[in-house]
Amino acid sequence: MPDILGWRTTFGVVTPSTNTVVQPEYDRMRPAGVTNHVARMHIPDDPIGSDGDFDELIRRIDVALEAAIERVLTARPDRLILGISAESIWGGGRAAAAAIAERVRAVAGDLPFTQAADALPAALEAYGVTGRVALVTPYYPVAEGHLRAFVEEIGYEAGPMRHLARTSPVDIGRTSLEALRDAVNEVNGPDVAAIVQFGANLPFGRLAVVAEEWLGKPVIAVNTATYWHALRSAGITDRVEGCGRLLSDF
Repeated sequence: MPDILGWRTTFGVVTPSTNTVVQPEYDRMRPAGVTNHVARMHIPDDPIGSDGDFDELIRRIDVALEAAIERVLTARPDRLILGISAESIWGGGRAAAAAIAERVRAVAGDLPFTQAADALPAALEAYGVTGRVALVTPYYPVAEGHLRAFVEEIGYEAGPMRHLARTSPVDIGRTSLEALRDAVNEVNGPDVAAIVQFGANLPFGRLAVVAEEWLGKPVIAVNTATYWHALRSAGITDRVEGCGRLLSDF
């Protein structure tokens, strides 16, 4: 018998305890009959003031992965979603994503799994993007090498990047829309085919919808791409309006 509220599918979502954006953004995109069940990867909201601090944040998130998966599995979800994008590509692009998938498999068996490293290439392909891809992130500059390697490995030229260097994990979710708008304008240019946002706690979903309209090119929010990929992989093809072209057109 299916879940009464999640009669079409249930998603188990794993995201850091400091993340205030993934849950509401995923819920906003949720079609009828789909439910989201969130498990938190416990990390402290310690200050971030350097590349080293940011590396330590990623390490803490990484250590918390398996315990959060174990917690959400008790809800018996139909699919797992990793609601953090940095870990999906940190330290080796596709190889890093494959290592994460293997760790998830060791805990969850053959349960279907979606992460940003799978969703973003699929989103760019759906749009038909070719050429340079610019990035906006809340990260410190230490992230640039990881991101550049990932973008180039999936077949695109890495364009300009704007790292907002937010001062704590929770502070990422408090980034102003003005700062995000300015970051988009800073990386945009006539030679940029698409703009991709990394950092699942960056409140970028609504801005991406508007930015696509004013720039006339794909602006892809990582939470939108990840949730879209999970839905389509689960065979759910509903067109969700107001969340950007990924969910309304593809």
